[in-house]
Amino acid sequence: MNGTVASLGEQVDPLSDRVTVDGHPVSIPARRTYVLMNKPAGVLTAASDDRGRQTVMAGLKPDLGRLFPVGRLDLDSRGLLLLTDDGELAMRLMHPRYHVEKEYRVLISGRPDADAIRRLQEGMAIGAERFAPIGLEVIEGAEGADEQTLVRMVLQEGRKREVRRLWGALGHRVLDLERTRMGPLTLGSLESGATRGLASREVAALRASVGL
Repeated sequence: MNGTVASLGEQVDPLSDRVTVDGHPVSIPARRTYVLMNKPAGVLTAASDDRGRQTVMAGLKPDLGRLFPVGRLDLDSRGLLLLTDDGELAMRLMHPRYHVEKEYRVLISGRPDADAIRRLQEGMAIGAERFAPIGLEVIEGAEGADEQTLVRMVLQEGRKREVRRLWGALGHRVLDLERTRMGPLTLGSLESGATRGLASREVAALRASVGL
């Protein structure tokens, strides 16, 4: 290592150390970073913002290096957000061909009727745009002047503002949207605005879910 014989158990930094075997360089996979955040509403899912708005990067420790958010939660949405420097994993988690489920708890205005639920479950169109079927379960409804309904939704596409657009087309306004799961990764009891590193078993499960 770096021109000298390495000792048993010696640590290697893939970014700065040079390792050879019989004079031939050995490629060392770089250590990747995986951070789970409970994104609060009102925080932008972006690496930076030219309008000076607060982004999710402000909630990260500076020694974590250059991380990027995987997918998007819009400004008014909250919940599970993965940040990483593992580009291949990020690409696969976002690509529709890998069918990675994203689960949401959504509070909407009013009470959806049976036809609205059926259209979402079977897949519906907005104009010329066709959306894939969605897993949908009504959790509870609140009666009264401001009638509301809490639903659980499971998507595989995750298009921009998909949940809000679908409910809007059905005549319901999204009052609160929280992502609680991405593939095998769950939000759990992580507090709003908090972050934590992924355990090795969580990383392995995520990578396995997209064939890595």
